[in-house]
Amino acid sequence: MSAHLPEAPEDEQLLDNLASTIGTQARAARMRLLLTQADVAQRVGLVPAVYGRLERGRMLPSVRTLHRLATALGTSPDSLMGHPFRPEPPADSPSVRLLVQQVRRLHPRRVKAVLHLVLSMR
Repeated sequence: MSAHLPEAPEDEQLLDNLASTIGTQARAARMRLLLTQADVAQRVGLVPAVYGRLERGRMLPSVRTLHRLATALGTSPDSLMGHPFRPEPPADSPSVRLLVQQVRRLHPRRVKAVLHLVLSMR
């Protein structure tokens, strides 16, 4: 379930930092969802002690486990690795202004459908 660390010290440090970041992000997401470590471990298919090591940054999950973890926590693997999945445009950007103009023309039921779609993409 964990990746083997390479021999080069700088590579090892990079992977240690990544493991720490994933653990920190996973813990923050878990806390936002008001879940216990055991809850998340069960959803991901890990023994709670192993999940605890992952959350403390003591192990690096496999790609498959990282994906299952992101799904269980309602986030993306990119977010767990400390990279925003989709950068948000500034609130005053031309694309946001155009979107607001288009949504204002919609029937309220369609606005609700657009909102549902947007929230499902988060």
